[in-house]
Amino acid sequence: MLANKLALITGGASGIGKSIAKLYAKNGANLCLADLSRDTLNKLSEEIQTENKDRQIRISTHTCDVSISGDVENLFKSIRESHESTPNVVVNSAGITRDQVMLKMSEKDFDKVINVNLKGTFLVNQLAVRCLMENLKTTDPSKMPTYASLINLASVVGKYGNIGQTNYAASKAGVEGMTKTIAKEIGKFNIRCNAILPGLIETPMTNHVPENILQKIIKSVPLRRIGQPQDIAQLALFLASDSSSYITGASIECSGGMAF
Repeated sequence: MLANKLALITGGASGIGKSIAKLYAKNGANLCLADLSRDTLNKLSEEIQTENKDRQIRISTHTCDVSISGDVENLFKSIRESHESTPNVVVNSAGITRDQVMLKMSEKDFDKVINVNLKGTFLVNQLAVRCLMENLKTTDPSKMPTYASLINLASVVGKYGNIGQTNYAASKAGVEGMTKTIAKEIGKFNIRCNAILPGLIETPMTNHVPENILQKIIKSVPLRRIGQPQDIAQLALFLASDSSSYITGASIECSGGMAF
C-alpha cells in the first residue's frame, strides 16, 4: 500500500508511533523515525530490518525535540541528506502528558504539554509543507492520486475533555483545529491533512494509570477493551495510502465508541 512512500514519524520510538512505523515498513514504506532517544530509535530500526529481511527498507533515525524549531529544521535537513528526498507521509505522533487538576497545575507543566503536542505538530507540519512546496517546482502533483499526506495524532480528550488533563485536552483540541485549517490551505496542492483521535490506548503513557481506574474506563467503552497501538496504526495506514485520496480535513475517532 505504501510502495514509493517516504514516511516521517515523530514519536516513532515507542507506543503508537512505533506500531505505525512497523506497519508502514510492512507495507513497503521507507522510514524516517524521530524521537528523543537515539538508543531506542536504533533498537527499533534493527527490529524493523529484521522483521522485513525479505525486502530492502531504507530507515533513518533522528533525535529531535519537536517543540524546538532548530531541532525540526535539522531533522528535515538530515532527512534530505539520508534519503535525498522529502517525506510525502508525515505522522505527528510525538506527545506527552503532565496530568494534574486545573487548580493545582503548574504553568510549567501547562506550557510543556502545549509546546510538545501543539507547537511541535505545527512546526513539523509547517516545515514538511515548505519542503513539499519546494519540490513542486519540479513535480506535478496533479498526476498523482495523492501528492502527500499529513496525519496528526489528536485525542478524544481534546473533543470531550477529561478531569486532570486541562493542558493535554487543550493541546489536542488545538491539533484538531489546526488539522482542519491546514487541510483548507494546502488542499489545492493535492496535499491532505487529517487527524486521528485515539481513545484510551495501551502505551507507555498509560502505564501509570491505576488498575481500578482502567477498569472504570473500560466500562465506558462499548467494545469493552482498551485500544492497542495497532488499532491506531491500521487507521494511519489507510490515511497514508492512496485509498484515502479523497479524505482531508477529517477527524476520525478510534476509541471503541468510548463515551465520556
